Amino acid sequence: MLHLVWLKRDLRLHDHAALAAAISAVRQQGGRLALLYAIEPGVWSQPDSSLRQWQFVREALFDLQQQLTQDAALWCLRGNMPDVLQRLWQQQQAKGQSFSLYSHEETGNLFSYRRDQAVRQWCRKHQITWHEYAQNGVRRASRSRPHSRDDWAAHWAAFMEQAQHAMPLLSECPWLPCPLPDALPVTALPTNLGYDQTPCPGRQPGGRSAALALLSSFLHSRGRFYRGSLGSPLTAEHHASRLSPYLAWGCLSVREVLQAVRAAQQQAPDTRWRNSLAAFESRLWWHCHFIQKLEDEPLQEQQPLHPAWAGVRQFNSAWYAAWANGQTGWPLADACMKYLQHHGWLNFRMRAMLMSLASYPLWLPWQQPALHLARWFTDYEPGIHYPQVQMQSGTTGINPPRMYNPTLQAQKQDPQGVFIRRWLPQLAQVPDSWIHQPWSMSQRLQAQCGVTIGRDYPAPLVHFEQATRQAREHIRQLRQQPAYRHTAMDIGQQHGSRKRRQSRAVKSGDSKSGSSKIKASPDQLDLF
Repeated sequence: MLHLVWLKRDLRLHDHAALAAAISAVRQQGGRLALLYAIEPGVWSQPDSSLRQWQFVREALFDLQQQLTQDAALWCLRGNMPDVLQRLWQQQQAKGQSFSLYSHEETGNLFSYRRDQAVRQWCRKHQITWHEYAQNGVRRASRSRPHSRDDWAAHWAAFMEQAQHAMPLLSECPWLPCPLPDALPVTALPTNLGYDQTPCPGRQPGGRSAALALLSSFLHSRGRFYRGSLGSPLTAEHHASRLSPYLAWGCLSVREVLQAVRAAQQQAPDTRWRNSLAAFESRLWWHCHFIQKLEDEPLQEQQPLHPAWAGVRQFNSAWYAAWANGQTGWPLADACMKYLQHHGWLNFRMRAMLMSLASYPLWLPWQQPALHLARWFTDYEPGIHYPQVQMQSGTTGINPPRMYNPTLQAQKQDPQGVFIRRWLPQLAQVPDSWIHQPWSMSQRLQAQCGVTIGRDYPAPLVHFEQATRQAREHIRQLRQQPAYRHTAMDIGQQHGSRKRRQSRAVKSGDSKSGSSKIKASPDQLDLF
């Protein structure tokens, strides 16, 4: 009997429930053990995939192979998973043998959801047992379990307090070399997978080794100023944890990070350290909270959570292209898009601002902007991405709209224009007093600065205050529909957090023209 561990978004050996279960089965029942990573054309041709993500995964697989003993078996096979299983089954049947499959319960995009359904059907047809194990405290949605959040926090806390699965003694495992001739060594994996092939020279390296080094630097030095440094792209680059890609691809488990953070809190030398670590711990809770949202409603990748929002916005290809390429005319937004293109990462507040600009002043449907950002995020985690996209675009029905004013955000987060000038060199000579609104400069001043607005750098696509005023009117009319509030209450019951809502009032979208007050939602805290 072969006990086959299918690696997906869990590219590690430590705290790996499926691997631990497979090893336990080998010890109790006998048989051989192997790790499988399927290089699935269907996965890497999806419009939310990218070269930068594949390069990260490729490096993570190479790092994982380095942790294995010489005779350990990491099978890398090309093909969509049902086809890979069929080939393995035929080979095992020819020897009069069979296998069992082990994996974590993935909450991914719709393609992975339907792929897993196809794998489940294949396993049933061929009488193959598939053992799945929870990851990160997310509960598998099912028809038998009512969709309720009432006890979710307690479930998550209990999961996170469990002992981690120890790193197995690899030399004692009876590994089986891959019986298929087309298995690829990790050094020969393809180099150019992914729907989007945009280069990402500043991308973080993949693999657990890099993840552990980053976690250590966060807990012992960088994290001291975590709290209070997340809003600005200048400070977040260093003081944010930067662990998100390693959590997204499973080089680290949330549980091991959480327990490491709690241990560090016990040793924290001062209040600033303790407060920063406590703030980060709360983000780990929200990380899983959002993934649970997608687990409970997979279709929110494509459909608005509140159905009244279906078809409300109209796609404008020119405005979308300008937004996606950092050509909106709002300097901080464009600098953020250029930074994201280069690094594959952006701090949460600026991600929210980019999505808000696409959704409100540009009034674009959220689906295409969501895919663009997904492709460019090395740390793309569908369970966080799509609930956040819908929240920032106002389509959940249960979260207040946040209309980020890009000029006010720039004045607050980049007051001297350091970040803007770094990523928009055509504005390098613009004085501080004009760097956030270069379109307001006179022609004479533009000439002195060596930039012509409309030629070297665009003017804003729309007048922000007028466009957001129109957006608010659209929202007001939509919310006046008779069934809107009732549907929103149902959505809140299914997906809303049970954490006590903050009562601090904030201005809607920090727009000068938006003086109405709304309550801040903890769902909109900066993540990582």
